[in-house]
Amino acid sequence: MTSQPHSSTSNTDAAAQAAWFDSAFAGAPLMAILRGMGVERSVRLSETAWDLGIDSVEVPLQTDEDERALRAVVEAAAARGKSVGAGTIIAPEQVTRAADAGAVYLVSPGLDPVVVRAAQDAGIPILPGVATPSEVQLAVSLGLTWLKAFPATWLGSGWFRHIRGPFPQVRFVATGGLDASNVDEFLDAGVRVAAVGSALEDASQLERLAAVLRARTGSAAR
Repeated sequence: MTSQPHSSTSNTDAAAQAAWFDSAFAGAPLMAILRGMGVERSVRLSETAWDLGIDSVEVPLQTDEDERALRAVVEAAAARGKSVGAGTIIAPEQVTRAADAGAVYLVSPGLDPVVVRAAQDAGIPILPGVATPSEVQLAVSLGLTWLKAFPATWLGSGWFRHIRGPFPQVRFVATGGLDASNVDEFLDAGVRVAAVGSALEDASQLERLAAVLRARTGSAAR
């Protein structure tokens, strides 16, 4: 995977963070989010995701057990050359905690400039969550071009078609309520990456997710 960009809030380093996500998400238009699943289950589902062709795995960091799970997934990922992110980063002190646990990128449910700056100062790429044009505009002013749209199913796929008009440079990762039944709808609307979670435990969905990957891998980095 691409190495972490150097610490700075300059335009050059903002571009480096964008390039990091471009590279990290180039291989597949899906990512996995493993919330509150414990150590063994998180590792097992991470391996399911990697075997399926989903390179990027996020472990939300809310409890001590989550931190143990993150460390275990990071260890499993190292053997495969995969990247692991830490999610639900809502305070600056979590940036250091996540980095110490081995996370190479961060994800937030919302947009907090203080958290964004802490991540940028630490040289760790971050995907803050947005749900309105004002939040997208603020994120762009902070030098960000990769954003998480949450909750995606509440926003609806049409939101992404509309938001691309004023913000054509922004790339979106859609999270919240996505599974094999609707990821195509969001990807067709312009989402660059769609996140799934419990779908990885549903055997009936795995083949459908695999079909999405087979159909879209060649165009995921367009």
